[in-house]
Amino acid sequence: MNTDTLRIGWIGCGLHANEMLLPQLTRYDVRIHALCDTDQQRLDRTAQRYGVAASDTTRDWKALLARTDIDAIGIAAGPHAHFDIGQAALAAGYPVFMEKPPAATAREADQLAQAAKAAGKPVVLGFMKRYSTANRIGANVIHTPDFGQPASFLGQYMTAPTYFEKDPDYTGFFLHHCVHYLDLVPFLMGPIADLSVRSHILDPGKILLHVDFRFTSGGIGTLVVGTHQSRGTPMEWWQVMADHQRVEVRNVHEVRHFRAPAFKVSRPDATLLPSEDTLVWEPNLTVAANEDHKGYHSLIGEFLALVRGQPEAASPHSRAPNAEDGARAMHWLEVMIKSAQV
Repeated sequence: MNTDTLRIGWIGCGLHANEMLLPQLTRYDVRIHALCDTDQQRLDRTAQRYGVAASDTTRDWKALLARTDIDAIGIAAGPHAHFDIGQAALAAGYPVFMEKPPAATAREADQLAQAAKAAGKPVVLGFMKRYSTANRIGANVIHTPDFGQPASFLGQYMTAPTYFEKDPDYTGFFLHHCVHYLDLVPFLMGPIADLSVRSHILDPGKILLHVDFRFTSGGIGTLVVGTHQSRGTPMEWWQVMADHQRVEVRNVHEVRHFRAPAFKVSRPDATLLPSEDTLVWEPNLTVAANEDHKGYHSLIGEFLALVRGQPEAASPHSRAPNAEDGARAMHWLEVMIKSAQV
């Protein structure tokens, strides 16, 4: 692939695509060359917003994939569509970026991973938690030899009951919320060996889960997820501990790296030592446009690098989440759902 402006065919013009994905995509040297959505109003509004001619819009994704003037496909249309369109896009020879989850079931996610391997084309999933600036800093610390073997994971990733109180069906909670951490947790701690769940339903639509992990390294962990907190408060936090070290990330923007400093209370020469005292990082929010707190910008950049045949550059310890990662996350998600018995 040359370095000319990439032509993207995008399928799915909902709120998430318009507010989270397409704005980050267009910060790169790309052109949204064709758009597809089943809803004509959404399609027209998105086309106007991103300067796509009406002649390059369609409500039929098969028509978009049949074009010969597109370099890569982006999909944000829900798990069933991700599976169907993703397989067809691979068969047509396209690299694919798709939002998570890659399918509605682990079996379908595995089929998609096999299709990606057979096609030899990159499939990058929207597991942007790896790419949040703070998470990336924390992961890079954890993955250095000086940190040692991670022994413990603790975390919480809550949401609100907005979508579940009237109809307490938690399918969307599992597929769109919980699945994120079934990618992030093994990214930080290594492969999952087993997991189990303790569940508590406060009221219809308000569920609380404690997900207990054991990792192949011998490490252990607990993740708290649920649907009974306000989205107006910080709801995300994680900590990884090793021997005399730990890293914490709060509200996807603050990183703390704790080591083993000497006691300072009786030392008149006490000072801060970069080699042992706690390190703290926070972004300058007055230049927030230069940061990537959610991680979508860097994730999409990795996808575009793969499309161009360029090496990935996020960090020496990571790579873009692919279809095989999606299949593993979906496998553990189904184990989680079965264990929760809801």
